[in-house]
Amino acid sequence: MKLPEIIEENNIIPELKAKDKKGVLEELAEVISRHEPSIDKGALVKVLVERERLGSTGIGDGVAIPHGKMNGVSRPIISFGRSRQGLDFDSMDGQPAHLFFLLIAPEDSSSVHLQVLAKIAKILKNRDFRKKLMELGTKKELYQTIVQTDEEF
Repeated sequence: MKLPEIIEENNIIPELKAKDKKGVLEELAEVISRHEPSIDKGALVKVLVERERLGSTGIGDGVAIPHGKMNGVSRPIISFGRSRQGLDFDSMDGQPAHLFFLLIAPEDSSSVHLQVLAKIAKILKNRDFRKKLMELGTKKELYQTIVQTDEEF
């Protein structure tokens, strides 16, 4: 599955206002629920918080990929946010997280869910890609870079 099929420019936040993990989850859930009225923000945040209780989705290198599966979601959807100052996300390496890719997928979509998670994790291993995401300014630039990098992988 290609990222342009599951992320929209409107679901990108160039500078998160959140100062903590729950705030990031709420902010990223808000942009999804705003553009996907069938998804309740509160229910989405609850799914994400429950997933975080199992173990942090902060994978290190300044990256977190909060994710979950939910009834009422018809297809995988991603939102992206950036925190230039970074914040504690209980990451594996103990470092602040700056780049957040939130993935929500249909309840019955284990294989697609895992494929998308693997793809995101793979492109985020690229240090130059992470650096570029930190340097870009606009929502449009961030979106175009994510889409272009996806085509390269």
